[in-house]
Amino acid sequence: MPYIYLAIAVAFETIGTSAMQASQQFTRLWPSVLVVAAYAISFYFLSMVLRFMPVGVVYALWSGLGIVFIAMIGFVVFGQKLDLPAVLGLGLIITGIVVIQLFSNATPH
Repeated sequence: MPYIYLAIAVAFETIGTSAMQASQQFTRLWPSVLVVAAYAISFYFLSMVLRFMPVGVVYALWSGLGIVFIAMIGFVVFGQKLDLPAVLGLGLIITGIVVIQLFSNATPH
């Protein structure tokens, strides 16, 4: 169950951050409402994951996955460009997530 909760938390964090871009600094009502609602849902499910895993690991996974997904959405939806250092940095984040999942005893396997 913790990974399902984590996936939901990451999905809603990604939705909230995408809506934040679309809200144009909270000047558009419905994207702004979506930001607040999506983050509320994300934090709720993030808190559920904390029943099973330590906060540092949970936050690393949640934020790392969110960063990677938002970078991809920014590229595809908002036309934002990623240079080589950005792509390498995202690769390091993904590598860190894989290392935590494969080798850490702090996560359920």
